[in-house]
Parts: sequence; structure tokens; C-alpha cells
Amino acid sequence: MIRLKSFVTLSVAAAAFACGSAYAGGHVGVFIGGPLYYPVAPVPYYYYPPPPVVAVPSAPPVYVEQGQAAAGPGQPSGNWYYCDASRAYYPYVKQCPGGWREVAPQPEPSN
Repeated sequence: MIRLKSFVTLSVAAAAFACGSAYAGGHVGVFIGGPLYYPVAPVPYYYYPPPPVVAVPSAPPVYVEQGQAAAGPGQPSGNWYYCDASRAYYPYVKQCPGGWREVAPQPEPSN
């Protein structure tokens, strides 16, 4: 029974406070606090992921083997080239009809 009595009392008190008819006078209240709502933040901007890196394989290197050139007056081999037909050395004579003869370098004669 005590439970029923307590329930009825609380129900009447709640109804009286809810409708405001229990008190005939005006009400003054002070509210301390912020707004009851929160500002909505904008949706973050998601960047596109970077494109995948694609590496195209390069063509294999091509090596061209050059044959050995015959020793001639144009190559610096450390030897001198003598022309028997004109009886002179390269580079004083540019062409030799009989072919060049390779000779060991000789020092200049001292006077």
C-alpha cells in the first residue's frame, strides 16, 4: 500500500509541475551554460589517392662491335710511318702510293 500511495503522490506532483497550474505566480530562472546544440562541422574533403606508378621496361642496350682498324697514319700508336716512294714520313706526306711502312721512332740528330 505504501508503494501505491508514493506512486500517486509522485504522479500528482509531476503533473502539477508539468502543467504549471499548481503555482499562480510568475517564474524567474537563470540558465548558465552554452547552447544546447553543437555546430555541425563540414564534411572533410578526401583527396584522390595518387595514381599508381607504371614503369615501362626499357629496351635492352644494343652493343655494336667494331672491327680492328688497320694501323695507318691516322692512329696514334707511338710509331712513325715512312713512305718509301716519296722518301718522307707522315704527316709531311699525306698519301703514299706504295703503302706505309711502320718504323720505330728515332730521336732527332743533334747538331
